[in-house]
Amino acid sequence: MRTFPEYNKLIQNIEQRGVDVNNEIHGFAFPGANLSFPGIAIHLCLRGTARFVYDMQEITVEKNNLLVMMPGHFMRAVECSDDFTYARTVVSSELLKDINAYLFSHDSYKFNSAPTCQLTDEQADRVMANAKLLAAIAMHDTTDLQLRRQMLLTQLAVGYEFVNYYWKEQDRQWRDNQTAALYAHFCDLVVAHHREHRDVQFYAAQLGYSTRYFSKLFLKVSHGISALDYIGQHVCTRAKRIMDTDPHLSVKATALELGFPTTGNFCRYFKRVTGIYPQEYKKQDN
Repeated sequence: MRTFPEYNKLIQNIEQRGVDVNNEIHGFAFPGANLSFPGIAIHLCLRGTARFVYDMQEITVEKNNLLVMMPGHFMRAVECSDDFTYARTVVSSELLKDINAYLFSHDSYKFNSAPTCQLTDEQADRVMANAKLLAAIAMHDTTDLQLRRQMLLTQLAVGYEFVNYYWKEQDRQWRDNQTAALYAHFCDLVVAHHREHRDVQFYAAQLGYSTRYFSKLFLKVSHGISALDYIGQHVCTRAKRIMDTDPHLSVKATALELGFPTTGNFCRYFKRVTGIYPQEYKKQDN
């Protein structure tokens, strides 16, 4: 099975230091992996083009495209040009708790429906300057950890103002598209509740629709993917991520982490969605 120890180390580093900033990454850092971050990940394309799958949507990025990846959602690299280069800033889940009241809180699930935004050269320069300041603060060794944390929060607030302002035109378009808003809100609900609820009825009720009517609406906005299939793909992608991260973890432990009542229940669910049992997936050389 393919594992990504560098990715696991990156997640640990982010959670320890609050943020991780890399101002120049050439090509895909983790090709073939279903990436998911506990906090917010912001990517800025510096050169070239690339294609990704974000929560079962295929998106293309080019120079000065800003891509915002919300906590718990998945992104997988598909292909990129030889000169593809990007900058990445990731905020830890712990730091996110303190800034969640205002950072990306304004209709934050809009980023799931339209996760990319085109910037001008000047706007991209401002985003990069903010990222460099964040990196300097994050790497600064100080005995006053509270001061360091406050400095990070302040700089993150500045970054939020940039992103929120640059997204304003796209935000207006998003507000006018109710089906896109429905899809985006559903994606966030699945991230939050997939361990307890894997039925369409629960999510339809949360969104204020009957199961039948919501299912029809979702098919239109998702280009033919059913809501039940979306839930299943998210759960099984999460299961694969768990198994890839720790190949020695038992199937039973994976089932428990995902909220399944029994190992057998999880195995049947995984088989129905992916076509193979989790034990078979663990043996694959991906």
